[in-house]
Amino acid sequence: MNGVDAAYAHCARIARSHYENFTVGSWLLPRRLRHDLAAVYAFARGADDLADEGADEGRLARLDDWAARLDGCARDPHSATDPVFLALGHTIARHDLPLSPLRDLLHAFRRDAAGETRAIATYADLEEYCRYSANPVGRIVLALFGYGEAEQQARSDDICTALQETNFWQDVAGDLARGRIYLPVEDMDRFPGSGDALAERRATRPFRELLAFEVARTRARFARGLGLAHLVHGRLRAEVRIFARGGLALLDRIEAADYDVFSCRPKLGRGDLAAIVLGGFRS
Repeated sequence: MNGVDAAYAHCARIARSHYENFTVGSWLLPRRLRHDLAAVYAFARGADDLADEGADEGRLARLDDWAARLDGCARDPHSATDPVFLALGHTIARHDLPLSPLRDLLHAFRRDAAGETRAIATYADLEEYCRYSANPVGRIVLALFGYGEAEQQARSDDICTALQETNFWQDVAGDLARGRIYLPVEDMDRFPGSGDALAERRATRPFRELLAFEVARTRARFARGLGLAHLVHGRLRAEVRIFARGGLALLDRIEAADYDVFSCRPKLGRGDLAAIVLGGFRS
């Protein structure tokens, strides 16, 4: 195994070792792209860890170093000594990937590290955060498959934002423990008492009404995003449906728990995922 192959294998291990709601480098995707997706994932995973771990005062500096490594591997893939950037540099060169989505991801992680997600004032602010934290991933996948039209990117943004929102509603309790609140303040004001319930980690009626409101809005965004399946072809079409339906199934789980995300974290089981995958192919 040469150095580049070993670097991709390293990224694949990182992808497999982290639990996610949906498989990274899914077997549905062409084999030729799985290592590329693993390299992108390892880059994002590493940046996310830098934003969350270690001394607060050093997080932004470490993210700046991560950004410098990104620029370096894009200039010369062979110059990278870190296997993540060795693999990523070759992926960027092979597919002529734009750097802007990768830099946007780093922008979101800097916001996390700086504590800007301790409160989100408006839903528009949440959308703007997802523009950097989630939407770049979909645009990178589209680019790997050779897609880049404006309508394709817009529908991809809908799915990625909806998936990010779903994760926020699923992880209200966990994010709160990390000092992050993604429920917009303006929405909590819409349901008086919901903010107090959040602080007390109690699924009161106002809190349930708040989360039901958020879930309904996220469902509508998934509905728009599913239009992407009609704009792409082959395996990517099935993957779009699977990701969107997986997110919708998680919203169903939240609803089935009567929006009590404090008692138990809603998640999907293997049987749920199998049914979603089959449904993606049958559509």
